[in-house]
Amino acid sequence: MILKKTIAAALCSALAGQAVAAGRIDLSTPEGALAASRKIHCSLQDNEPVFYTWEGAVFSQRMGEPDRKLFRVSGMNVRQCISIDGGPRGTGYRLVSREIMLYLDPETGKILDRWHNPITDRDVSVFHVQNDPVNGRPSFPYGKDGKPSAEWTGRQDSGSWFLSLTIPLFYNNVLQGAYQKYVGGVYQATEMFNFMGQMDDLTDGSKNTAQVKIGWVRLSAWLPWMEMQGREGKLYTHASGKKIAGFDALPEILKTYITTKNPLYKLPPSGDDKRRNETSWTYFKKQVKGGKLPFGGQK
Repeated sequence: MILKKTIAAALCSALAGQAVAAGRIDLSTPEGALAASRKIHCSLQDNEPVFYTWEGAVFSQRMGEPDRKLFRVSGMNVRQCISIDGGPRGTGYRLVSREIMLYLDPETGKILDRWHNPITDRDVSVFHVQNDPVNGRPSFPYGKDGKPSAEWTGRQDSGSWFLSLTIPLFYNNVLQGAYQKYVGGVYQATEMFNFMGQMDDLTDGSKNTAQVKIGWVRLSAWLPWMEMQGREGKLYTHASGKKIAGFDALPEILKTYITTKNPLYKLPPSGDDKRRNETSWTYFKKQVKGGKLPFGGQK
């Protein structure tokens, strides 16, 4: 009870008394909208690790042939938020995180080290997603011009809230030039997230985080380690998951992998992390440059 009172008092102070009324977060204010966003994505308490996990499948799509289920996936993200004094922009926050997603055999569910690409009829090494860091830009309730910049864009229905987030990506691929064997052209993808939960939980000013369920769809080019050499087609990932209580609540396959292979992922990056974000493509490039070449080239 003392901890809850401390969190509630800190929250009320940070939001200058405008976001919380009678113990509830007011989503109609910029401060309240920002507080709700922070509760969804991490925690109102600085430096509190928060875990998300998801499971799903990856499919290929090519013209003139049926879609193929290539992999199952099991993933996690560990993150934390820190408060930032934005001066006239108000008290904001920044999210820092790192994430792992494992590619699994579509039938057995076992972790893949090597995979037979049915499109090219070749064996390749599997590079699992190990992105560190995956950090966000600072968010504030107001813009530099003093006008509100945070707005609640979710919808409510029968006591539940729903929030959709679509992120189109289009930029120069880091694997251009000498890496055309693996991938060609500009990187283009779309990330589509659906977040949902209960309104009473989200707007409760005494709780520093919210219970959240997620749906995730990702449209993208072939993964570089698939060695598709610019072939026509794309991948789509369809997954669902939720925020969980902590590391011990992760699926066993993820806990075992992290404990034995990369224990760094038990905790988020430091709040003052200034590194550039990692992607599957930048991670792959580092592995190739570091001499960890793909196994590919064998039938």
